[in-house]
Formats: sequence, structure tokens, C-alpha cells
Amino acid sequence: MNKKRLIYASVVALIAVAGIVFFLTKDSNSSYIFDTVKVARGTISNTVTATGTLEATETIDVGCQVSGVIETLYVDYNSIVKKGQLIAELDKSTLLSTLKTAEAQLEEAEADYEYQGKNLKRMKTLFDQNVLAESEYDQAVYTYKLSKASLKSGQASVEKANRNLGYASIYSPIDGIVKDVKVEEGNTVTAGYSTPELFIITNDLSEMQVEADIDEADIGQIKLDQRVEFTVDAFSDDTFTGKISEIHLEPTEESNVITYTVIILVQNPDKKLKPGMTASITAYVQEAENVLLASGKGVRFTPDREMMKEYMSSLPDNQKMEHPNGGKGRVTGMRSSTSGERQRPAAMAEEDDSHKTFWIKEGEIIKPVQVEIGISDGSQIEILSGLKEGQEVVVSMKKGKAEETTEVEEEKESNPFAPTRPGRGKK
Repeated sequence: MNKKRLIYASVVALIAVAGIVFFLTKDSNSSYIFDTVKVARGTISNTVTATGTLEATETIDVGCQVSGVIETLYVDYNSIVKKGQLIAELDKSTLLSTLKTAEAQLEEAEADYEYQGKNLKRMKTLFDQNVLAESEYDQAVYTYKLSKASLKSGQASVEKANRNLGYASIYSPIDGIVKDVKVEEGNTVTAGYSTPELFIITNDLSEMQVEADIDEADIGQIKLDQRVEFTVDAFSDDTFTGKISEIHLEPTEESNVITYTVIILVQNPDKKLKPGMTASITAYVQEAENVLLASGKGVRFTPDREMMKEYMSSLPDNQKMEHPNGGKGRVTGMRSSTSGERQRPAAMAEEDDSHKTFWIKEGEIIKPVQVEIGISDGSQIEILSGLKEGQEVVVSMKKGKAEETTEVEEEKESNPFAPTRPGRGKK
């Protein structure tokens, strides 16, 4: 009987010892794994995308103000022209005949005016001597005024005929390139209610513009002189640059979508870009270079309250996070495991669009820090104050075992194709 009791007691003791060893071993191997990303310097930007069409900065429709037959064309497609250069002429025979007729009528009006002036002087002398009836004198004055009006009309007719004759010679209004020719030699053009179009001339295309349609949701971010990059299908490997020079106020509605036209000035020294090309633009509405950047995941991370309590309890007293009021062991600035709501440390101000809370890892502890932020592109956030370069921002926290973590790290080191997380913190 005593032998059985001894065996039973030995078994119980062995089980107890095994449990204690298992418990101690479990605790000793327990660990908290933190994913961190270091604060580093870089470039950040916010952009607006749209499509547009390349056009010349200056396009002029050259027409004709008189009717006639195209006698000579001096330019063709893609001809380079200078301002004031003769580019076409109409048949001038009819216009010359009109000018000669007007000049003859003017000479007749001048002769009549001269005669009626002398006649009026004679009539006035007789009228002053009371030998001429007043009605006859009035008739002489009336005839003189009519001749004077006829003279002015003749002069105007000659001026008009000369001007129309000048319109028969077509000159280039700008320095540029002939983009299109609408007529051929021998064609008859008729100047009626609208001016007939003969040529389309653009500037020399060393400077062009993109007419982009910006959605109403994005137009508020567009400002003059903002930098723009764009690509075209013809040169898909090239990126072209420009800047915003105009923002049109007149909206355009198509299929219930409101857009605004934005003009982007583009330099084209090698003439690769052509009018009519479709451009896919990216407008940089916010940019910052060589600034501190932190992962956007950091601002969305908040440790679980219960996990954080366990973690803080496992730390030595000299490493436990101090409460702002002086007490130790009370953890604030976390989300509740039941409510999921985030609580801010009592010493921190309320968060707003320019201030956010990050958790940083220093040694074996993590703590919240309020940070002033700037531009955000969704994945990174500009840090204005509150963090320093090289500090580790916590983006996730989980509980695991030390050997499991080591095995994972060894696997990543041995597998060159395994993805790595930049700035991962050590436990």
C-alpha cells in the first residue's frame, strides 16, 4: 500500500514539475513583435490627373475680305512663313477697274466742286449789291454744298477701291508654319456675310500648349505656375514637362460631368510634339523635397489596450511608460479591445488635420508622440515637427514567440525571393 502511494506521489510530483517547466518556458519564450518603419528624408507630392489635347499657342485663320479668283499661291502645307510675307494673290483686274471708275468719278466731283465754288462767289457779290433775288442766292449755296458732298463721296470711293485692291494680296499675320491650305489656284472665293478661309497658320511650334479638362472635384487644387508632367502615345517612353498658365472660368458640361479647361504651357524645342496629340497629364498640386517622411500606416496604428497592459507588465519597472501625471503602469493613448475607440494621452492636445499621434519604438518600449504633419499622399506623410530622422514608427504589434520570430527571420534571410519590409524593427 505504501509502495502504491509512493508511486502515485512521484507521478503527481513529476506532473507538477513538468507544468512549472512548461509555464516558465512559455513565459520565457513569449515575445511581442513590432513592425516599424524608420523616419527618413525624401520627396512627397500630391497630384491631379487628366487628359488634354496639344495645340499651338497661336493659331490664326487667314481669310480674304474681297471676292475674286485665286490667281497665285506662294505657300503650301508646312511652309515656314514670316510676318508680312506675301502668301497669295487674287485676280486684281476687276478691282483695278473699280478703282479707275472711282478715280474718274472723283475727278468729276472735284471739277464740279471747283465750278460751284466760283459760282457761289459771283452770286454772293450780286446778292450783296441787291441785284440778285434771295431765292437765286439760296439755290447757289445749295448747289455748292451738294458738290462738296459729292467730292467727299468720290474721295471715299477711291479709298475703298484702293483698300479692296490691297486686300487682293494676302499676307501672313505672324511668324509660323502653314498648317492647312483651304484653296487652290483658280478657286473663286466669295466674301459675303462670313470671311472665306484660305489658310490656317500656327506659330513655329517651339512652344505649344495642352488644353486639359480638369474635373470640378479637382479644380480647386489647381493653381497658376504649378508643374505638370505628361506623356503622349507617339513617344510613350518620354515624359514632357510644362506649367499651368491659364485656368478658364467657363465650365463645360458633358454627360452631367462638369470640367474646366486648363492651359498648360509646354516647350517643344525639338518639334517632337504635334498639334492634336492626346496628352495624359499629371499636375503636381503639392510638392515637398528633402523632407522628413513617415509611413501613413503609423498614424493609423493604435495598440490594443489589453495587449499593451500585458506588454507593459512584462517590462522591468525602470522601462515602464510613465503616466503624464507621474504614475507608472497606467497605459493611455490606446484603443479598447471592446469599443475599438482610440484614447489619447492626457498630456496631448486634441488631434486635428495638422496634428496626429504616432507610436515610436525606443529600445524595448513604445510610446505615443504627437506630430505636426504636412503633405500626405496616402502612403507617406510629411513630418514638420515631433519626429527625427531615423526614429522607428510602429505600424503593427502582435504577440508571438521568440523562436518563431527567429525562424521567420532566418527563412527570409535564406530565401532571396522573400519580400522584406523596409525599416522593420527588432523585438
